Amino acid sequence: MASFLILPSKSINQFKLTDDQINSIKAVDVHGHYGACNRPAMPDFYNRALTGDAARVAERARRAGIEWTVVSPLSALFPRGQAHAPTGNDDAAAIVPQTPGLRQWVVINPLQPETYRQAETMLAQPWCVGIKIHPEEHLYPIREHGRAIFEFAARHRAVVLTHSGEGNSLPLDFVPFADDFPAVTLILAHLSFGPNSDVTHQVRAIQKGRQGNIYTDTSSSMSMISGVIEWAVGEIGPEKVLFGTDTPLYSAAAQRHRIDLAEIPAAARKMILSDNARRILTLN
Repeated sequence: MASFLILPSKSINQFKLTDDQINSIKAVDVHGHYGACNRPAMPDFYNRALTGDAARVAERARRAGIEWTVVSPLSALFPRGQAHAPTGNDDAAAIVPQTPGLRQWVVINPLQPETYRQAETMLAQPWCVGIKIHPEEHLYPIREHGRAIFEFAARHRAVVLTHSGEGNSLPLDFVPFADDFPAVTLILAHLSFGPNSDVTHQVRAIQKGRQGNIYTDTSSSMSMISGVIEWAVGEIGPEKVLFGTDTPLYSAAAQRHRIDLAEIPAAARKMILSDNARRILTLN
């Protein structure tokens, strides 16, 4: 079990920022979506509440001080095992460049080979920053398909953002591929999400990797737990943590404010909210 940093209350004051200092950081959200949430097992209310078109996602981000949100279409992921990712990719390629504040992840589903052909084309576009994979929604184990995905990503020197933390996508299962393909930058989404309430999965994978090319993002409800962000920064350093919200499934504003008020140094906060993503994704 993780050992969290507990600060005496008087020490917390060293991390306080003024409103001007907070608002000066134009964040980059590396893990967003847009479109309709379509999970048949969920009540209709939740599917409606977790839905947001591209314009709404962009406006919510703007209000939260987020300059760029990198999105994949929910239609490429849901319903589980039934989504047609190629249609979602085409939709994103049309909508993202017309929506200020958005950038695109092209979704690769190895069970739908057409997505590789799409990625060949879309990765060459200035609004497409990398590849999104989701072994859970697409129902394949990364252990069986990871090599083909990473070989493709390496040829294009592409960043890969992946869902992580469940049976098909356990963080440690990605490490051999990241080690074998050092040209690929891997972002293990959902810091501290994993089975058996073990919050260490993504952090342990980063620590185990030999190439220094594995990162995590904060797009998990687990990151809202007191101490989790602070613990991760202490374990792997702020340079390995990127800001992500999973918008519109989660509130972008709430996720942003969690980092704004995290009990970490100001330089670490800026790295997480902005600097790391701008470097990795070559955003201005």
